Amino acid sequence: MATNQSLKNQLANKNGQAPSTQGTTIKSLLSTPAVLKRFEEVLGKRATQFTASILSLYNNEKMLQKSDPMTVISASMIAATLDLPIDKNLGYAWIVPYKGVAQFQLGYKGYIQLALRSGQYRFINVTPIHEGELIKWNPLTEEIEIDFEKRESEAVIGYAAYFELLNGFRKTIYWKREQVEKHRKKFSKSDFGWKNDWDAMAMKTVLKSLLSKWGILSVEMQKAVVEDENDQERKDITEIENDNIIDYESPAEQEAAETKPDENSAQHALDMDFK
Repeated sequence: MATNQSLKNQLANKNGQAPSTQGTTIKSLLSTPAVLKRFEEVLGKRATQFTASILSLYNNEKMLQKSDPMTVISASMIAATLDLPIDKNLGYAWIVPYKGVAQFQLGYKGYIQLALRSGQYRFINVTPIHEGELIKWNPLTEEIEIDFEKRESEAVIGYAAYFELLNGFRKTIYWKREQVEKHRKKFSKSDFGWKNDWDAMAMKTVLKSLLSKWGILSVEMQKAVVEDENDQERKDITEIENDNIIDYESPAEQEAAETKPDENSAQHALDMDFK
């Protein structure tokens, strides 16, 4: 049986980079003192509940299970620092798999929540517009007339977003469904979120455009926008070439490492991911 030191040596690559945690179970990583400490520093007593939600999300998403577990934890940490739940049904934040790497994405409710925390908004909302509901839209004057009683079908033709600040400044935008689809094809490299909830992703896209261009962005919200914009470009810095990995000495040792990962190795990988 390998010792802690020998496991650590086996996990390290020739260049001294952080090892991939692809072979380690996320349950094992979440139970290590190094990971728990990070979440406790951010969430305090709510850390245990949040890490349980990570595990639940991971266990229920087959696509997410194909991602390196440490990247799932890294993406979840971004949501934790923003104090947003990652339950996909709530729509505040999502952990999205992309080419074996889990990435953070802010949901439209997350944008609304962060905007409200700034204390600068009197009203803020985004809504789908169904066939028959749009009466008039002037993109120059931003005059929009919507009659929700005149809905002709469940078909969504567009999305409207609006906010008003406490100082009286207000802004409205309306995107046709075709505009949203064009934006999706141009900027989205993963269909994971769009496939699961197209309307939620569309509302997030329109609201994000409104707030990032015209809204008041707190430091917290600026960070969220940056993270959301960079999600497709984030690289898995724990990923290393296969020829740089030193294989385990035996399948038994590999199984032992998966169930009981070396704490120091997990700490090193976590430090690298969160820098």
